Amino acid sequence: MGYLMKRILSTLALCLGLGTAAAAQEIAVVTHGQPGDTFWDVVKAGVEAGAAEFKADVSYASPDSFDMSKMAKLIDAAVDRKVAGLIVSLPDSEALGPSVDRAVKAGIPVISINSGSDEAHLLGSLLHVGQNEFAAGRAAGEKMTELGGKNAICINQEVGNIALDLRCAGFAQGFAGQVQMLSSSMDKQEMMAVIRGALQTDATIDTVMALGADSVGLPAIAAVAAEGRSEGMRIGTFDLSDGFLQAILDGQAIFAIDQQQYMQGFLPIGLMKDYLEKGTLPAGDVQTGPNLVDASTAADFLKK
Repeated sequence: MGYLMKRILSTLALCLGLGTAAAAQEIAVVTHGQPGDTFWDVVKAGVEAGAAEFKADVSYASPDSFDMSKMAKLIDAAVDRKVAGLIVSLPDSEALGPSVDRAVKAGIPVISINSGSDEAHLLGSLLHVGQNEFAAGRAAGEKMTELGGKNAICINQEVGNIALDLRCAGFAQGFAGQVQMLSSSMDKQEMMAVIRGALQTDATIDTVMALGADSVGLPAIAAVAAEGRSEGMRIGTFDLSDGFLQAILDGQAIFAIDQQQYMQGFLPIGLMKDYLEKGTLPAGDVQTGPNLVDASTAADFLKK
């Protein structure tokens, strides 16, 4: 079924279900962000601020680990509650597609955030708020090449998350040298062991691309230091944290790619409420990144 036809059917279903939607004003936000992940803590803070700003009834839920089965059940639960709107991240469109499709067929409008920009509309999302992950990865690769990198590792902490796969793939395209893809869990000790193992195996590695600031970037800095390889090593990350920003200022890392996760939590609440009340949306997806943060701007972000 074409995208336009899906949108038409979704709109018709919404109109037919107006009585139910009017009774249930809850906007459900379901993400794959694990509790305690500093990146997703900021997204959740944006959601809460959006709920207060736009006077919306908002719930937030996420699985306790990167588990698409658990996340799908959270989406299904929101559909069963007949929520007025659904805001969802899409790290695995194949696994989450049936649950999102249930929402669309039930007449629940969907806005996607953070991950899944390439497939969000095919699943029935009306709008995506986030960054193009492949393009962001390519920009990071081009920057590392410009900085003189020749042999890189790109570390994925959530295997199966399409957004992270796209970051590494984009990085490999933008980087002129050699790129080795590594995988690890979110466990920081395992992360350090994986990175140290790569450095011990290949003495020519001069570039480390992390896909998360606290989850990968900081362990990468520690692993490089433990191997005595800090001098001349180029370390960059996707996303921001106070710790990684300070590392940039201290000369331990070079840059971070900011996708403005607070905005990814805040904006969709207002957009969804406006859609529910007035039927209006922006003409296109909202690009929140990528924005490169280096030593010239890191201090400004630490003040925010």
